[in-house]
Amino acid sequence: MEPVTLRTERLELSLPRTDDVDAIYEACQDSEIQRYTTVPSPYERQHAEGFVARVPEDWAAGQHLTWVIREGDGLVGTIGLYRIDGRGTGEIGYWVAPRRRGGGRLREAAGAVIDWGFSPAGTDLARIEWRAVVGNVASARVARALGFRYEGTLRGALVNARKDRDDGWIAGLLRHDDRMPRPWPVLED
Repeated sequence: MEPVTLRTERLELSLPRTDDVDAIYEACQDSEIQRYTTVPSPYERQHAEGFVARVPEDWAAGQHLTWVIREGDGLVGTIGLYRIDGRGTGEIGYWVAPRRRGGGRLREAAGAVIDWGFSPAGTDLARIEWRAVVGNVASARVARALGFRYEGTLRGALVNARKDRDDGWIAGLLRHDDRMPRPWPVLED
């Protein structure tokens, strides 16, 4: 698959570039990113370099499609559709640099990725899943706001870079869902 650039009112979602390495490395020093995502821990500069080099290869394979989220010249985070299985299912994943959290940027970027993922001009998915380590309330709030429906807890289902297993929350969004937020029993507001 050829990489695509997505644009929203404030953001550009595109392939990571060599000049993003420093910002990615800095962001991935964050303990929450290391705890709740699959990035290596400790996260070293070589990990950021390898990530930037690997993303175009992943696009070519068509199973893991990652974008860097940019606002102006600043890196906001990363987002992607992963584990695209050829049967109409993929999984959304994201992280946001600590200094860029808040302000609705992630919801804006995720909305563009979801629209593209469901589009016949994109990956033409029928279902997008969201998974997160139990306790990742910030990620869950974003997923709920995007219209994902909470589906349960998967015991020992999520494996991080250290090969530790965590329980995970799972939610799903179908192409024709109305995307209106619904109550999630694991979130108290």
